[in-house]
Amino acid sequence: MAIDDGTGAHHPDEEDPIDEAAAGWVVRLASSDATEADRAAFDAWLAADPVHAAAFAEMDALWRQLGHLPDRAPVRRSPRGPAGLAAILVLGGALAFQAGLADWLRSDLWSGIGDIAHATLPDGSRVDLNTGTALALHFSGAERRVSLLRGEAVFDVARDPARPFVVEGGGVSVRAVGTVFYVRADGAAQPVGVAEGRVDVATGGRHVAVSAGEAFREGPAGGGEAVVAKADVARAIAWRDGRLTVSGERLSDVLAELGRYRRGRIVLLDAKAGERRVTGAFDLRDTDDALDALAAGLSLRVTRLTPLLVLVGSPV
Repeated sequence: MAIDDGTGAHHPDEEDPIDEAAAGWVVRLASSDATEADRAAFDAWLAADPVHAAAFAEMDALWRQLGHLPDRAPVRRSPRGPAGLAAILVLGGALAFQAGLADWLRSDLWSGIGDIAHATLPDGSRVDLNTGTALALHFSGAERRVSLLRGEAVFDVARDPARPFVVEGGGVSVRAVGTVFYVRADGAAQPVGVAEGRVDVATGGRHVAVSAGEAFREGPAGGGEAVVAKADVARAIAWRDGRLTVSGERLSDVLAELGRYRRGRIVLLDAKAGERRVTGAFDLRDTDDALDALAAGLSLRVTRLTPLLVLVGSPV
């Protein structure tokens, strides 16, 4: 990308505002909550300058190349490389932040990306917030209710039989009296796990009991019984100590987990490499070191295009 600095020179590493805008439109229109007003605004932007259509086609092609959208008819221009990737990343990140802003504004407790926070609730219960988490409190004389707006949290509930403790998030409602459990609201395969005691999980009109050392998983889409199974809950919540511990996990899943603790994106370029299995412990406070360890252990190539964009693939 090139931008004129007023001296007549062009700097290929600087972002062109038109390309930034085009990247923003690609991300926005791909979103499930894109509105007719968005599409009308996009049409007006396209009509404002013929250059806009070419820039949009280029960014759209790059977005599809990265696997974020299904392929369609090829476009005429090829992507511009790292600078184009960075533009999509920056604009996509900005739009993602805007989409989550409402959650932050209505939360009582929150943690930033890469941060792990700890707090004591008004009833004496303890809560640990994983990276990028927001929750709202609704405490009354009859009930203690928590809305997990995004992210993941571990609750160490102060016992009070007269006031049940309920956490709602990720499509489930978890009811406890005095216990230690986690809830994830990010689409995780196991959104609830119990370290101590027992909880009641309600979802889709059904109730299941989950005890210490067990995790809850939704049944198949479109029906099917929910599953409660033995789980290594201690390992699942090791993030409270800043550790990610994995045993035989797919590289793609490990990278996705590390990505939760970084601003920007980790992009896996090699699907076959993503199926390789990983066992180890990584420091979530230094994800760059974790990526270097994975690269050394699995003979991968890690390319840092910008502080916000990391590409992982097999050596050429």
